[in-house]
Amino acid sequence: MGPVSAEVEIDVPRRRAFEAIADLSLRPAFADHFLTDFHLTRIESSGIGAGARFRFAVWPRAVWMDTTIAEAEAPHRLVEHGRGGRLNRIPSTTVWELTEGPGSLTTVRVSYWTEPSNPVDRALELLSGASIPYERRWREALRRLREQLESGELDQHRLALAGGNRHATGIP
Repeated sequence: MGPVSAEVEIDVPRRRAFEAIADLSLRPAFADHFLTDFHLTRIESSGIGAGARFRFAVWPRAVWMDTTIAEAEAPHRLVEHGRGGRLNRIPSTTVWELTEGPGSLTTVRVSYWTEPSNPVDRALELLSGASIPYERRWREALRRLREQLESGELDQHRLALAGGNRHATGIP
């Protein structure tokens, strides 16, 4: 499926927008309308290797997916690779591109696609007509990201890590 893409202009410096997108603990703050049951797969929530597992809810079903940051070219490009669906057999890619505009204006573009190799998975994607709902949900996520970045409220919605890093606090 895809690629599907969405784009938005945000009135914050490009570096700030990149830091927010690259921190997976902030992802539920603007994408929880279609990414549910979100949890981090490691203590460090940003940078190459940071990952998360979640349910990707798009009618007619919600499938488990995961994503891991594979490339981070700060502050202009972030690439995530993941897998999902039945037996985690459907590879997916998410690419975030940030372009600097005049003043502190930043254009954020997200592209998402899957590459099912199994004929059953390909047929399910074709029959569900998933491209339109995926694109609509990504547009909504970017709109919510813009609102929260411009208002400065995004950091208040950081996903907490259960238990935290015991080694950092010295707790045995």
